[in-house]
Amino acid sequence: MITRFAPSPTGLLHLGHAYSAITAFDMAERVGGTFLLRIEDIDAARCSDAFEQQIFTDLTWLGLNWPLPVMRQSERRGAYETALNTLNNLGLIYACTCTRADIRAALSAPQEGAKSSNPGAPVYPGTCRELARPFRGGALRLNMKRALALAGCIEFTEYGDQHPGLTRISPQTLLKTYGDIVLARRDIGTSYHLSVCIDDAAQGITDVVRGVDLFDSTPIHVLLQRLLELATPRYHHHGLIRDDHGKRLAKRDDARAISHYRNAGKSADDIREMVGIQARLQHRFR
Repeated sequence: MITRFAPSPTGLLHLGHAYSAITAFDMAERVGGTFLLRIEDIDAARCSDAFEQQIFTDLTWLGLNWPLPVMRQSERRGAYETALNTLNNLGLIYACTCTRADIRAALSAPQEGAKSSNPGAPVYPGTCRELARPFRGGALRLNMKRALALAGCIEFTEYGDQHPGLTRISPQTLLKTYGDIVLARRDIGTSYHLSVCIDDAAQGITDVVRGVDLFDSTPIHVLLQRLLELATPRYHHHGLIRDDHGKRLAKRDDARAISHYRNAGKSADDIREMVGIQARLQHRFR
């Protein structure tokens, strides 16, 4: 078993991050596996060295350890370009210069108007799909219809306790729900969807442990894995740590930051108790 924790150095880690990282670490440790740390720093404008160092400090304080060197996405642009070239050679990507305003305007037309099932994510109407524009700005999108014609029905088995069992999604549902997703932007050179698949494969990740908020991204990842002939890991999506009002924690919520509790005199065992991880793990592996 090889698990990983892959934070972005764009803010302080909070209790939700602690829960995810400890869960992944404990799962691997219990079976003699390996826990890896990966730094997802492709968005250089939002990342900082200070936050990256804080990640190392927080995770070490929690009692976690990992092999060195640590993989950094900022050092892997060549791997993402290779994947994009593979998809391009398959005729599956195209350049898109639409702004968010352009997309909103297109979606307001009576014949468009489709909305993604993902909250706040409208389905791109395909304005640039057949224009064969060179990639000089904007984004590179996946031609979902062509991709699904090659991949067919998408399915994966969920091993977490949120959506356990087999999930199968038809091409029609994928097309309607996600549309032509962005695979790369000119200022970044990749996207979360693409880079996470490439990096998980490169690190030999067997078990992806992450929050249930990313469950809806999994069909996209399985699709890309199939198109790029990459192995599909086992997925374990866990529940989220929320504040007193039931809202998911965010990096801007400094009051729940791991460093805040450490500075207040709490211990790593206190953090485990706060997020209920001991009881949950004992139940899962009983």
